[in-house]
Amino acid sequence: MAITGINNSSYTSYYASNYKNTVKKTDSEKDSTNTKDGNVTTSTVELKTSRPGVTKTEQIKTGYSNVNDYSKYLQGKYHYMNIGLTSMQGIPTTVSVSSAFLQKCMNDPEKAKYLEENLAAIPDCTKDTINGCLGTVTNQSYMIDANGNIIETASCTNDPDGKIAKENAERKAKENREKEEKIKEKRAAKKAEEEKAAKKRAEKSAQGKETGDYTLSVTGNDVKSMTQSLVAGSVSISAPDRSSFDIKA
Repeated sequence: MAITGINNSSYTSYYASNYKNTVKKTDSEKDSTNTKDGNVTTSTVELKTSRPGVTKTEQIKTGYSNVNDYSKYLQGKYHYMNIGLTSMQGIPTTVSVSSAFLQKCMNDPEKAKYLEENLAAIPDCTKDTINGCLGTVTNQSYMIDANGNIIETASCTNDPDGKIAKENAERKAKENREKEEKIKEKRAAKKAEEEKAAKKRAEKSAQGKETGDYTLSVTGNDVKSMTQSLVAGSVSISAPDRSSFDIKA
């Protein structure tokens, strides 16, 4: 990491990772599982994390026919990618990936693996930036260029009155509230679905109790009137206990 432009109020840091030096596979990093859905291949791989020596098993997808579909897939996992200004740990943040590099990654498992490793590491790296930088971080950005090089920029201030730190804390609190709201909404939706399913089961059970086999017996000496009585009895009698009924014509 090279740091330039340091002064008492702000600094900018650039972190550049050359893709060519990081894509060599080791035996432990080789894909363990590959499945296909049309042209899209899902591979189970070991991804590096922001912590040295720590990896995680993750599924990545390649084989997309266009950058738009590939971007949608990535944004489903890394919602902060290519959406403009967002907030991360209360810090105004942008995460952008060159369309040209996305084009290279969408059909190349090695490049895709490298891209996802770095996108996944950004939230933890943001924490490190906040905790490690002198002063208060006011904004930050991560940019991955057409060749896969990463440029990380952070601006800071001494913030003597604590105003910016307070604003960052408020943004972080808002993020946490929004996450809690989403969790509550998911729980409420799940509960409603369970209640709906329980209601359906109860209705089905009730319907089952209202149906069954039964026998009607009619005694008389006029077959026509006997038939009419039998039909009337069939309409008016529910016999879930499979009883037999004698009806006088």
